[in-house]
This record gives sequence, structure tokens and C-alpha cells, in this order.
Amino acid sequence: MAILEDFCKEGKKPIGKIIDGPSGNFHWVWPSQAGEPGNDWDASTDEKVLADYETHGEKMVKLGITGTMVANDWDVCVADGACIEACPVQIFQWYRTDKDISGIDAVNDTTDWKGEGTTEKEERLDFTDKADAIREHDCIYCMACVSVCPPQAVLVDQANMEWHDKAAGTFVKMESGSANPHAHD
Repeated sequence: MAILEDFCKEGKKPIGKIIDGPSGNFHWVWPSQAGEPGNDWDASTDEKVLADYETHGEKMVKLGITGTMVANDWDVCVADGACIEACPVQIFQWYRTDKDISGIDAVNDTTDWKGEGTTEKEERLDFTDKADAIREHDCIYCMACVSVCPPQAVLVDQANMEWHDKAAGTFVKMESGSANPHAHD
């Protein structure tokens, strides 16, 4: 089910932060929408995903939404990799090929990522892996990832930069009333 458009807006606070070590840019992890009206928890019914969680000896838990301008709902993501393959500027990578840790540990990990996870669709470790828009600040907003995601786990909205900056405490409102496009991390 598609990400609800208000996932990062007024009153919502990030639950995690993933830092791309090489660039220094970061993106937020927002609370899960799984189970909210209009949002099913698609990954929890996918047989391949469930089998790989069992193989890892991990319990499947609600993970949330990574990214703000390029958001991927990890509770809906079934590790298809179509977004990774479609992205012309390679903003996505498999998080487990960078740090082989559980999804919930990834959400709670505050250390820099190496930014070296694979950007090849078929190189995911398994179906517990999730595509992460680690380089979301490099997005060109072509919407290719949105158009190819089978479970509609990706939402791209450049206007969400304001909410990214507000959560970071760097939002500056210009006198004309528009947001300062240079006030982000």
C-alpha cells in the first residue's frame, strides 16, 4: 500500500537517522504506518520475506519509513529491487550489503554507513534486505523508482525537504515566505 502523504508532516518526529559516511548527508527514519487505516503491512505477508527472516533467526517487526524526500516504507518493501535498478543516479543501495544487521538495528544505528552497499538489484543478501535511499540528496526527482515499485513502497516528494529540515532544526523561512533551499544538512 502506498505511503500516506502526511508520514513526515506536522506533529511527526523521526525515530532514527541514517548517515551516509562518505557524503555526510543523512536521512531520517519515520514511524511505521503499518496497520494504520489505508496502509497494509505488505512485507509481513510475503512468503519469501518471511522465510528469510526465519533463516536469519530474526523476528519481523515494524521498521518505519526511511528517507523524507525519497521515502521507502520498509514495512511494505519486499526487497524486489526494482527501485535500485530503475534509479539513473543510484541513490538506492541494499542496506544489508553495507551493514549486515537486522532492519530494526539499522533503524536504531547512529554510526555512519560506509555508503558501500551494492546498487545491483540481484545482489541483495536476501529478502530481509531493504532498498535504502542513502543518497536521497542526489535524487533528480525523475520518479522512476515510484513507477516500478510493485508494492508501492516508495514516495518521492521534493516538497518534503521542508520537513527534513524542520526535523534537523535547520529550516529557515525566507522573508518572501519560501523555504531556504540551501538550509539543509
